[in-house]
Amino acid sequence: MERSFGAIADLISLHAQHTPDHAALADATRTLDYRALDALMDRIAASLQRDGLKAGDAIAICASSSVNYAAVFLGALRAGVAVAPLAPGSTPASLARMIEDADARILFSDASAAEVIGPAKEGGIPRVALDGSQVGRGIDEWLAPAGARPEAVEVQPGWAFNIIYSSGTTGEPKGIVQGHGMRWAHVQRGAKYEYGPDTVTLLSTPLYSNTTLVVFFPTLAFGGCVVLMPKFDALGYLQLAQQRRVTHTMLVPVQYQRLMAHPRFDEHDLSSYRHKFSTSAPFGAALKADVLKRWPGGLVEFYGMTEGGGTCILEAHLNPTKLHTVGRPAEGSDIRLIDEEGNELPRDNTEVAGEVVGHSAGMMTGYHRQPGKTREAEWFDATGKRFIRTGDVGRFDADGFLTLFDRKKDMIISGGFNIYPSDLEAVLRGHAAVADVAVIGVPSEQWGETPVAFVVRREGDATSEDELLQWANAQLGKTQRLARLAFIDELPRSAIGKVLKRELRELVGR
Repeated sequence: MERSFGAIADLISLHAQHTPDHAALADATRTLDYRALDALMDRIAASLQRDGLKAGDAIAICASSSVNYAAVFLGALRAGVAVAPLAPGSTPASLARMIEDADARILFSDASAAEVIGPAKEGGIPRVALDGSQVGRGIDEWLAPAGARPEAVEVQPGWAFNIIYSSGTTGEPKGIVQGHGMRWAHVQRGAKYEYGPDTVTLLSTPLYSNTTLVVFFPTLAFGGCVVLMPKFDALGYLQLAQQRRVTHTMLVPVQYQRLMAHPRFDEHDLSSYRHKFSTSAPFGAALKADVLKRWPGGLVEFYGMTEGGGTCILEAHLNPTKLHTVGRPAEGSDIRLIDEEGNELPRDNTEVAGEVVGHSAGMMTGYHRQPGKTREAEWFDATGKRFIRTGDVGRFDADGFLTLFDRKKDMIISGGFNIYPSDLEAVLRGHAAVADVAVIGVPSEQWGETPVAFVVRREGDATSEDELLQWANAQLGKTQRLARLAFIDELPRSAIGKVLKRELRELVGR
């Protein structure tokens, strides 16, 4: 771990030599120890090489989380083959475009993705089924014989490790190429968070998300065990956490919300937890405070992008007065603010908000086959140093903690005034009737744009839309007032908890 670079797949071999019987991967149906995982990775890498794949080629995986999924991902890395993990919830057309964009040579799938991948086509990409379903050739049939070993590949830091496709919350997904060097930098910080051979990490977010991978790989790199939960449900998570004596986890804020609200949360023994992580979506200060109060172990929020470009870290348990922030820049991260014209804002300016840009060793190479999109995502300082633009608007306080206001694209400009939806959402969350809320801007002839709120009402509450609208507007400034408020059964969210505001805008247009 002290080396400037190493291959994560090689660490699995080291663990297989020193702790061969230690559990490495587990799901609801099976557990693999490090000896078995290392041997399976060899067979997968040898099978890929047999099929003509070489270092720099790519495969795609579209499936729910499982031991086989994880082993295929790791085995491909051993062969120097990049992995494009794709969401089973994609549309068939979007999935086809991503497979083509990644230039994937083989598609690994399971029954959960059968509908989206559709029937096999003559001359189409070869398919392998991870679960014995009819979506492709069975993995046991596809695998090279037991004991097979691949030709050795010396992985280079600049090689593509994976191609993560954006969640699609802003439109057409873009392939984000992350290198082996970037992933190595991620796992190196694992020692700070007490990863080790006794680590048990419970993951209920999908393996196609970078959210999951930032915890998945450090656990294995340090010789711990990853427990995969293909589909999240609050009670099932709590039961598994207690049974497995879980020490680490990654959850998105909406999952924390559902867990803390579960009537049986306090019945479960969660004393084994050391660190709980969160990322990917806004994490309210009140919810963080509740987690700190009722759930043992540290709480760490990561703020950053799949594209890389720097990270802010909030160790909430160490900074209880900063729960409204996303923390300070991590070691090796250079985080700055720029104005609308792309000019850097003074670092000591704590009054003016700007777009967050970041630089670190863990930056994407670029968007796969989209140089124009890559250029749009970049900003360079006066010395030519490269930064990634986040599209988020934020401000540093005097202690160097970053407070986020909103996505730049989500900011509402009404009558010439800037309105941050997060400010309005925070007010609405203060009403007892509100379980969840999202505010969007819609076109207005009079004001240019005007805010509209979508609210999930708490079960059993009788407050009407009009009553809540009047209450909210009484709390808001004149320029912030809502034009409309509508109740909705559930906010549309991506698999990692991001509110799909594009879908809410489509509801307004109907």
